[in-house]
Amino acid sequence: MNAPQDLRAHVSAEEWQLRTDLAACYRLVALYGWSDLVFTHISARIPGPEHHFLINPYGLMFDEITASSLVKVDQACNKLIESPYPVNPAGFVIHSAIHAVRDDAQCVLHTHTRAGIAVSAQKGGVLPISQQSTFVLASLAYHDYEGVAIRDDEKARLQADLGTANFLMLRNHGLLTVGASIADAFLAMYTFENTCQIQIAAQAGGAELVSVDPAIVDGVGHASRVQTGGLGGRFVWPALLRKLDRIDPSYKN
Repeated sequence: MNAPQDLRAHVSAEEWQLRTDLAACYRLVALYGWSDLVFTHISARIPGPEHHFLINPYGLMFDEITASSLVKVDQACNKLIESPYPVNPAGFVIHSAIHAVRDDAQCVLHTHTRAGIAVSAQKGGVLPISQQSTFVLASLAYHDYEGVAIRDDEKARLQADLGTANFLMLRNHGLLTVGASIADAFLAMYTFENTCQIQIAAQAGGAELVSVDPAIVDGVGHASRVQTGGLGGRFVWPALLRKLDRIDPSYKN
């Protein structure tokens, strides 16, 4: 299943670490039940002046992905290192659009979960009814559904809708997060997904819902920094890697 194991000798230590973290992210998405067979993507920009990215080998399940099997591509999704695996240029449309205008976004993570799509189909979108929702609402944007995202002309509208937000609800489609690191994007998605699951569960109860005071949402940025000691996703990432290592450390290969 894996690409040649000597790949590590042909890339920088920085790129190999990014590969390891991105492979771990794919494994974690599978572990938490957010994958949609092979039909979503997580991309990571490789540090440097070039717009080079790592993305999943199209056709592999997320729990099969390893550091060496990730495919290195340019902004147009052309392979930059020989790989036996195909890539999905259509799937990279959303990711390339965001990476092109968000230099602060090393990682773009997109899911098609049941709860995420369910909330994305609700006119009111994310409701301020949980502690988790306050973190999302502090940096949330929406993008209307335009069909399967395969057209380049959608990119400009997607970029404008996202703006500076870190959470994007793709109407009738799913959830997307951006992060300054892979760890940040993953923690954001963990919060986003839980927000949607909580909302669906609360609505299923049939009772009137209690909303959070808007002033609390306004101050949530400070609360988030305090909760993670200013580390963001880096606060939980080592523990998540230890969890993966106990289950199956082969993502590092």
